[in-house]
Amino acid sequence: MLVGVVADERGGGELQPLDPAGRPVGPVEPVADLAAAVTAREAAERPRWVWGSGATLYPTLLRAGVRLERCHDVELTEALLLGHAGRWGEPRSLAAAWARLTGGPVPPDPVPRPPEPPGHGQGALFDPPSGPPGPGITALTRVYADQLGRIGQTGHPGRFRLLVAAESAGALVAAEMAANGLPWRGDVHDGILAELLGEASPVGGPPRRLAELAARIAAAFGVRRLHADSPAELLKAFARAGVELPNTRAWVLRGVEHPAVPLVLEYKELYRIWTAHGWAWRDAWVSAGRFHPEYVPGGVVSGRWATRGGGALQIPKVIRRAVVADPGWTFVVADAGQLEPRVLAAVSGDERLAAAGGAGDLYAALARDAFAGDRARAKVALLGAMYGQTGGAAVPALAVLKRNYPTAFGYVEAAARTGEAGGLVRSWLGRTCPPGSVGFADGEEADPDAGADPQSPRARAARSRGRFTRNFVIQATAAEWASTLLATLRTALAGTGAELVFFQHDEVVVHCPVERAEAVAAAVSGAGARATALLFGDTPVRFPLDLSIVDCYADAA
Repeated sequence: MLVGVVADERGGGELQPLDPAGRPVGPVEPVADLAAAVTAREAAERPRWVWGSGATLYPTLLRAGVRLERCHDVELTEALLLGHAGRWGEPRSLAAAWARLTGGPVPPDPVPRPPEPPGHGQGALFDPPSGPPGPGITALTRVYADQLGRIGQTGHPGRFRLLVAAESAGALVAAEMAANGLPWRGDVHDGILAELLGEASPVGGPPRRLAELAARIAAAFGVRRLHADSPAELLKAFARAGVELPNTRAWVLRGVEHPAVPLVLEYKELYRIWTAHGWAWRDAWVSAGRFHPEYVPGGVVSGRWATRGGGALQIPKVIRRAVVADPGWTFVVADAGQLEPRVLAAVSGDERLAAAGGAGDLYAALARDAFAGDRARAKVALLGAMYGQTGGAAVPALAVLKRNYPTAFGYVEAAARTGEAGGLVRSWLGRTCPPGSVGFADGEEADPDAGADPQSPRARAARSRGRFTRNFVIQATAAEWASTLLATLRTALAGTGAELVFFQHDEVVVHCPVERAEAVAAAVSGAGARATALLFGDTPVRFPLDLSIVDCYADAA
């Protein structure tokens, strides 16, 4: 059963039942209380809901206590279909899709609202629209039917349907995790900040430890004062000391012999903690013992998630000490180790690499098979192939990899060559990389003689794009595996009392009662196996999850 749903600004809306092809099979049902109507239909029929944007509608339903099982997100699907057609980046809203379908002027996508920390802006169930009324239920159902037809015309419709389903489920998971919140102990957080930074400044300046470090850095350069958080001032100070640097990134500084370097590195680390997860962050983003980030599924071009606030994807391990389970509860933390190398083994068709991918440690299996037991060399070779490393110790190791695993090596090489030529590459399920406009004029093919001047801007741009597309086919597929894991795990946890509370690329955190921890761990492992089977079928490649049951997130392995 499928049901289309649109909301109005008064808390009501419209529902309409649809057949599997997206055609209406019943009249439009106007409702005054959309949350109540959706709740009743979900309990009676458990339909797949078709809506314009889950990011817009589902959080408001969650605030009304409504949780749904399945959906089709028109906005997310439109972005995927546009990308598949080589029209990456065009407006993807329901209004834009409806305009394209009917030949009208295509409106730009609405600008996302600034992130609202918990406790702000949640007075009304449905916020009033910021512009003219959006398309109604007729537009929704016709766009949905059109999307089904376009999915059927993709190169691998079954795979693309899985991509759409995982992306749509991701919108549900993201909204639910934001609503659940990650348990956060404010008192522990304050203790960590005091330990690392010292006392906060009473006038809003840097805390004591940063002020002391800034003074020591200035003294190391022989000046009275220096803004240690200013790259321009640091570069000038190093230049006066006879050290010319391209930038002040940590990896550059570590290669410099100067008494200021260890102080600057420590300052940079602490400054990042103060600005990204300090007292102001805690006051804005932690409410009632929960951190509520705003996730953006598919927010990165590879399909990885992003956030619009709170820095959820960059929580330092030291700050994770503040993530403590509720009394009587615990965390099940799962991390997919060696995910991208295993993806290459699964998608490339290289039987020898796939056989190695059946081991618990892929690099160790490669080492035994082709690298005379040298695990470090095997790792350098495989990562070099996926990320385009062409110099140093990678050169002889890559030669061994190419000789022993030619099909896998050729898979990423082909993606790189396509990217260098300005072409598009796709993930396993069909996500498409952005067009190759960097370094090439619009609509212009790459110059076949560009290699005549390998240092020309055009040739450098081509190589850079090749490195991007080389990894895109792997990283985007890894993101699809992780999204499918989330979707299947969400289903497995339904009704158990356990809560998905955090997700970061290859890692997922479940908050559950202590007595349910082992069952939840088994559910996580099962979801990983299910995701592997859905994407890759009967593959010898294993995708093991490192599981930890801990009371504090920082203690996870």
